[in-house]
Amino acid sequence: MSMYPPEPEPIMSTSRRTALKLAALGVAGLSVPLMAQTAKGFTHGVASGEPGAHRVLLWTRYHSGGEAMLKWEVASDDAFAHIVAHGQTLASPNSDGCAKAYVTGLAPGQWYHYRFIAPDGSKSVTGRTRTLPAGKTGKFRMAVFSCSNLGFGWFNAYAHAAENNDFDLAVHLGDYYYEYKRGNYPSEKQTLEGRVLPLDEAITLAGYRERHATYRADPDLQRLHQLLPMVLMWDDHESANDSYRDGAENHDAGEGDWALRKAASKRAYREWLPVSDHDWGTYEIGNLATLFKLESRLTARTKQVDLLGVVKGIPADQAEAALAKFRDGIWRDPAHTLLGAAQEGWLATALKTSVKARKPWQVVAQQIVMGNVAMGDDVIAGMPSTTSDFLKERIAADVQAGRAGLPLNMDSWDGYPAARDRLFKASLNANANLVVLSGDSHNAWAFDLDRKGARVGVEMAGTSVTSPGAESSIRWMKPDELAKATVARNPQLKWCDTAQRGYMAIELTPASATSEFRFLTTVRQREAVLSGTKRMTVLAGQRKFEVS
Repeated sequence: MSMYPPEPEPIMSTSRRTALKLAALGVAGLSVPLMAQTAKGFTHGVASGEPGAHRVLLWTRYHSGGEAMLKWEVASDDAFAHIVAHGQTLASPNSDGCAKAYVTGLAPGQWYHYRFIAPDGSKSVTGRTRTLPAGKTGKFRMAVFSCSNLGFGWFNAYAHAAENNDFDLAVHLGDYYYEYKRGNYPSEKQTLEGRVLPLDEAITLAGYRERHATYRADPDLQRLHQLLPMVLMWDDHESANDSYRDGAENHDAGEGDWALRKAASKRAYREWLPVSDHDWGTYEIGNLATLFKLESRLTARTKQVDLLGVVKGIPADQAEAALAKFRDGIWRDPAHTLLGAAQEGWLATALKTSVKARKPWQVVAQQIVMGNVAMGDDVIAGMPSTTSDFLKERIAADVQAGRAGLPLNMDSWDGYPAARDRLFKASLNANANLVVLSGDSHNAWAFDLDRKGARVGVEMAGTSVTSPGAESSIRWMKPDELAKATVARNPQLKWCDTAQRGYMAIELTPASATSEFRFLTTVRQREAVLSGTKRMTVLAGQRKFEVS
């Protein structure tokens, strides 16, 4: 094995040859540390995150029934012949056995190997991590994921990214796990055999810890964490579905105080993942880009407005007027916020700082779709009579909303237009080249973002790792027909896919930013084989996608 992993290969295009190559590789890896059998006490491998040019945060879990002082070592080689940093960190029952340690004084843009050593001399699996570059940076690659529901299938997207070995960083945009009780989402019928979920919904600290432990036992997720540093942020399912500052759709009075549940979810998240205690922040990628991590769920988000409630029970001849009143009133209320004033102010200043440093790209990594998406009449036209009453009502309301100039998803940025406008205005005032990375929707999207005709930037919104998308509900339309109709209905939308699972391979250079949307053949079997890709590129300074 070489001292350093091989240099990443270019982002690969899909071909039969590529698919056969990946199938042949299986889970053997590409000249990178192999996952060892778990030593006694080390239960969930290792992970790293919060990278900087000179530092990184290391994580492991060691279960001993009491407190244990772990040693950690960082080396420039996988044999640990050249140790560059070492120290100690405590694994305690108070943190569910999880232990973290910041390593400082590292060189920028370098691969490092690391491990933990228990008091009895046993060692964790060897991990690999990388610091962010400093100064001149010609290329940077990120693997971007969202919406990983263990019950729906295998995490083949994680496996594919790990096996490809062509990334400097992994980014998870949220819904790292799902909080539901067994048999809810997915249903018992939908749950893949062997993907066993906790029996009860995650509500308490113990419940959220159990959720993390269950997901982190997945071999492909462990493998990804073992090989790449990861920047993470929570979306709603890390606490409860459609969560906001003061509550959630999937929380009621019978489940206790929301503030306590929210605090428990955040504590378990910070115990079990290589993350800091800061909800938002920046990551400087040399002179190439600034990566901004936002928090749009639990700190300041106001409650989602209820589109369905606007038309529910109202005679058809009154619906148009009701929707127009809603559109021009509650929906546009500037008090509705996702980020809150403090985070909005921080982002506006940070965008200016990045531009002043002459960085070509300002990359905003956050949870939810930012571009406009309204539903057209095509969707309701072919809906069969056997469709459930709930779905009929939901789609009918969305179509009516579209006719009134309203979007379909009030849980996304579409539900907070004044907040989105403030972000766009801040980006334009900074003269930023904005690239927005989004998850949450379980589908793939590419938007040209604009504010009153002025180009703001582009959005690369990735599909889910396993969670089902539009194909699971709008079954009467072929996916390509639905995608075509959706693009035709929405001027900002340049391309979408509504039926496949996968992840985004993001490549930044001084001249361009590209998302290769990578789609896996299946999630119902464990195989890291691509079925196809779609590349979308924006040139520096253009703030719109190139037409291919």
